Amino acid sequence: MPRKLREWGPGLLLISPSLILVGFFVYGLIGWTANISLTNDNSRFERKIGVDPSAHVGFANYGTLFSNPGFVNSLKHMLILAVVYIAGALFFGLLWAMLLEKGLKAEGLFRAVYLFPMAVSMFASGVVWNWLLNSDTGSSASGLNQLFDMIGLGFLKNQWWVSNPTWGIAAIAIPAVWQLSGYIMALFLAGFRGIPGELREAARIDGANEFQLYRHVLFPQLSPIALSAMIILGHMSLKMFDIIMAISGEKNVFTSVPMVIMWTLTGQQDFSQAAAVAIILLLAVALLVVPYLVHNARQEKQA
Repeated sequence: MPRKLREWGPGLLLISPSLILVGFFVYGLIGWTANISLTNDNSRFERKIGVDPSAHVGFANYGTLFSNPGFVNSLKHMLILAVVYIAGALFFGLLWAMLLEKGLKAEGLFRAVYLFPMAVSMFASGVVWNWLLNSDTGSSASGLNQLFDMIGLGFLKNQWWVSNPTWGIAAIAIPAVWQLSGYIMALFLAGFRGIPGELREAARIDGANEFQLYRHVLFPQLSPIALSAMIILGHMSLKMFDIIMAISGEKNVFTSVPMVIMWTLTGQQDFSQAAAVAIILLLAVALLVVPYLVHNARQEKQA
């Protein structure tokens, strides 16, 4: 028996079930989806009139999508959602981590309160936020609009996700920020607690005030955590679906994103274009995640 086979054989045999399952259910299904996106498997109607649904049409489905103003607008909405979602979750997550890092009383209670939204499913929170973001601004207003009236901030009342394309999708990001800020807080708090106390003491001995301490000593130590948090939030924003469906549904043009369009196309049995949307989202996630993985691999080699 060759030496390499003796060395690697037992390990490969041990992980072979996982390799087979991942190969089939992940990469195999990705390849299957990519193949469907290159065919004309579009509807039951085409099958009835005798069109071969397995015939390959190249990248025609992708061309059809990018020539559709609705799909192009959904990509813009996805970008707005990602920016608001990432910025909001990072801001509040870092803010709460800084407050807890100071050693507040009842820290465990605050941690539980901040992390609780993560225990709620996106769809369930979307149902609640559908009421909170009620678009009625009149005397029968409810949710946040009613709260603004009660505390004398009536000028803040708005129609939320039914107002305009930019603010509509940005308003959808509010419940998503509420739900994931606690997770980002936990990441940053772990980062703060992992910074040696000697660095803080040395900075204070050198005359650094509190702002300079965070700006020049603590925040640079958190940059890897911030990058990881951005990647996590970024790929989640690209795949966001359930909270949008729970709040605004699939027919609202102001909150349409590629995931919603893929759902709609699948319901219409336009499987080839739905698969094309899925591949576009996969490539978008890959463009976000792969450079991060390469960066991490290089850092590990240097270490």
